[in-house]
Amino acid sequence: MNNSFLDVRKNGHIYAVVGVIVLFIFIAAIGSTFTDKKESVDDNDSKAIIPSEIKNNVEAKELNEEDENNNTQKEENKSSIVKEEVTHEETSSEKVNTDKAVNNTSVEEKNENNNSSNDSKNNANNSNQNITVSQKNALRSAKNYLSVMPFSYSGLVKQLEYEKYSNEDAIYAADNCGANWDEQALKSAQNYLLVMAFSYSGLVKQLEYEGFTSTQAKYGVDNCGANWNEQAVKSAKSYLDTMPFSKDRLISQLEFEGFTHSQAVYGVEQNGL
Repeated sequence: MNNSFLDVRKNGHIYAVVGVIVLFIFIAAIGSTFTDKKESVDDNDSKAIIPSEIKNNVEAKELNEEDENNNTQKEENKSSIVKEEVTHEETSSEKVNTDKAVNNTSVEEKNENNNSSNDSKNNANNSNQNITVSQKNALRSAKNYLSVMPFSYSGLVKQLEYEKYSNEDAIYAADNCGANWDEQALKSAQNYLLVMAFSYSGLVKQLEYEGFTSTQAKYGVDNCGANWNEQAVKSAKSYLDTMPFSKDRLISQLEFEGFTHSQAVYGVEQNGL
């Protein structure tokens, strides 16, 4: 029995030691787990901090870039404003210079016109001082003739020579009488049409005979306002009042006077032939 008791006691000590050892192992295991969890939490916190720092750095970089862009834009705007001001000043300066040049040109032109006018007056005065009494009289006669009836240039010279003025005095008067020879041809054409009937070509020849140039004569006839059919009627009546004509012979006579065939036929038929 004693031996059994001793064995039990011995075994009890063994069990106690084993239990203590197991307890220490359990405590050590729990401590290790707690440490691992703490380290894991620390690692997670560290990992969470790193993205936040990167984000902050990126945002800070973006802000710096935005500030740089704003500064660059401000510099560009400032440069543009300065450039516009310089351009405006250059444009204003060019406009002022242009206005000055225009004003100077106008003044120069005005001075030239004044000088030209003065030269003309001086030349006229000198010319008036140099003309002779006979030239003055010839000029007065030329103006008097033109106030009564139209003349061509050569016709007026001949008329003055007929009045015993020298050729030089007559030419001086015709040159200085102020006549418009085209208008003189027109007046002459209208005067002829008041006296007798003419065809277009017949009136041109008559004006040329009076001394007008071909151009002046055509101007007068083109602008005299004649109705050439009516002129043919008047010419046919004038012939019939003088002597009898057959229809064909009177048509031939009007054509000889310069009327066209249709004008001649119209003129004869309107007179009853």
